[in-house]
Amino acid sequence: MNVYEFAMQMELDGKAFYEKHAAKLEQPQLKEIMLQLAGDEQKHYDIFKAMRDGKKAEYKEGEKTTILASVKNVFQELQSRDQDFEFSQNAKDCWVEAREVEKRSEDFYREKAEELDDDNQKSIFNRIADEEHKHWVTMENVIQFIDRPSHWLENAEWNNLEDY
Repeated sequence: MNVYEFAMQMELDGKAFYEKHAAKLEQPQLKEIMLQLAGDEQKHYDIFKAMRDGKKAEYKEGEKTTILASVKNVFQELQSRDQDFEFSQNAKDCWVEAREVEKRSEDFYREKAEELDDDNQKSIFNRIADEEHKHWVTMENVIQFIDRPSHWLENAEWNNLEDY
């Protein structure tokens, strides 16, 4: 299996993971994040497939992930509702696993970019690694959002910290 086929399989696995877990989520906002991540993985797959097939592969600026802005909007919406959410340990475990997968993907793409001779392909691998990093940041933010109520101390010592 060459690097492109391996990358394609990683992206298909990621897409399937996000779609499977999106179907299980009760909060439509968090479900939407999972589905957007699945869409990003499909875009990455398409790019690697073009590279494998010897076609001109492009990483178009207009197709860059907007996941961080989407997550920010979701958090703002959830907070504006001023209601508590209960998240199961399974929900958190899903996001933790996804965060680990995204970190491995980012590391893999950066490593393979160093091995490539073609500057365009090297650039594409690095840009996709950048997107995987944004996905990792997304997971980190969702995990913090899920954890925060259980970790937030309502104590006078902590009153100078940021509001949430």
